[in-house]
Amino acid sequence: MDIFSVFTLCGGLAFFLYGMTVMSKSLEKMAGGKLERMLKRMTSNPFKSLLLGAGITIAIQSSSAMTVMLVGLVNSGVMELSQTIGVIMGSNIGTTLTAWILSLTGIESENVFVNLLKPESFSPLVALAGILLIMGSRRQRRRDVGRIMMGFAILMYGMELMGDAVSPLAEMPQFSGLLTAFENPLLGVLVGTVFTGIIQSSAASVAILQALSLTGSITYGMAIPIIMGQNIGTCVTALISSIGVNRNAKRVAVVHISFNVIGTTVCLILFYGGDLLFHFGFMDQPVGAVGIAFCHTAFNVFTTALLLPFSRQLEKLARRLVRSETVSGDLAILDPLLLRTPGAAVSESVAVAGRMGQAAWENLHLAIRQLSDYSRQREEEILKAEDKLDTYEDRLDNYLVEASQHGLSSQDMNTVSRLLRAVGDFERIGDHAVNIQESAQELHDKGLRFSDHAQEELRVLLDALEEILDLTLRGFLEDDAALCRQVEPLEETVDQLIQEIRTRHIQRLQAGQCTIELGFVLSDLLTNLERVSDHCSNIALSVIQEQDGGAGQHASAQELKAAGSFGEDLRRDQRKYRLPEA
Repeated sequence: MDIFSVFTLCGGLAFFLYGMTVMSKSLEKMAGGKLERMLKRMTSNPFKSLLLGAGITIAIQSSSAMTVMLVGLVNSGVMELSQTIGVIMGSNIGTTLTAWILSLTGIESENVFVNLLKPESFSPLVALAGILLIMGSRRQRRRDVGRIMMGFAILMYGMELMGDAVSPLAEMPQFSGLLTAFENPLLGVLVGTVFTGIIQSSAASVAILQALSLTGSITYGMAIPIIMGQNIGTCVTALISSIGVNRNAKRVAVVHISFNVIGTTVCLILFYGGDLLFHFGFMDQPVGAVGIAFCHTAFNVFTTALLLPFSRQLEKLARRLVRSETVSGDLAILDPLLLRTPGAAVSESVAVAGRMGQAAWENLHLAIRQLSDYSRQREEEILKAEDKLDTYEDRLDNYLVEASQHGLSSQDMNTVSRLLRAVGDFERIGDHAVNIQESAQELHDKGLRFSDHAQEELRVLLDALEEILDLTLRGFLEDDAALCRQVEPLEETVDQLIQEIRTRHIQRLQAGQCTIELGFVLSDLLTNLERVSDHCSNIALSVIQEQDGGAGQHASAQELKAAGSFGEDLRRDQRKYRLPEA
């Protein structure tokens, strides 16, 4: 083996890591925010968490990405520490699939169809199909599939390069002499830990071990402790991702490390204790790529089965090692760590935007209550909530712009576009709540009071506004286009009610039943209520637009009004919200 073989080995490792990165990133992009939503919904018990962790890791082919996602979700307060333990264990099992795929390189047969199972045989075809999809397809999803295929082909090419580079080692007596040092299991664990920690990929570390096994010089006794050490080394990613996060998120990294260290320690004691007693005959036998994949899977399945019943004890250990701290929920939102998994970042932004919408809805209700029952304490609450809404808007806008620069799927880009519009509308609803509060304050401070007729008319208008707010918020939170389609007829009804109230006010003014001063207050109030209704329409249309595939808001509004059911819904709302006789 000469210096050029070393260069080839390094190049093969680079191709492998790049292919793995391209493949896992494209898989994450295709999955979008579905992974995060599944994590939040399906972690009610350890067994569900275990299966989910294994399934997601198999889907995205990266246990490191899985761990980073968990740290980010715990840091942002979306998940509890206890929910992540089963997912971490399942992730360790899911990551073993790569080793099984790579083990196909050892297939030897004269049968053409059997040889087609070898990755070096079919990966060129995969690469060709992938590049055709990337260059020839206009649809983003197909191009993402093409990138996944290209990533897989590059990964397999890297594996082939590494195998070719190390094949001369089989004939070198120095290499055989060096390997005798690995008969010490503790040294094997250390080498596996350090090497995997450096390259931050247990899949690549296992791949190199499988490539070395093709020389026929690696025995089971050498490979098993290295495989155990590789599981500890992969925790480096969790450690790095836990820098700068709150203590609860740091505990995720501690759980990951504790699980692998305890599992490795127990397995070393049991395995080598058993070897001393029963003298396992296979220890000195050469191990192949399939044998390494089997050992990797058996170790992870055994440690998971061993420690899954002790999930609570692992959580207690993490809490003891990392003491608690007080963290404000508002300061923990929108963790930058989640930007490493952009789909999860978008999904979290949807949840935060929902909380912003809820806050705007509540603030407007507080302002409306001020009209009939003014309170200084409520005034302070409204102003404080407005500051909170401004903070929401600032953080969400910046976070969504950052997320959009990390390579999102077309569906996630549509979601980002919807959120950016909705966030501005929610903030403006908060502004109008403050304006309504100021109108209520003017009425209170000056001792003014609307006539009975005006109050009855306002009550009808506010009832209609309350329904439009409720429909809009529910439609946004549930991403329900059917609910959002009911908003436009109501918005039209509100506009007609406001126009009629203005007309009646002028008539009362001419009859001397109202004053100019009250007229100014009423005009400001009606303007703000009308603007709130307009913003509700914008939010509802953004939800419909996202699901319909991107027509402009104006076009969507025109299409809704042209639909056969619009006139019917409008007449229904007009009957429901009819002003009392003057």
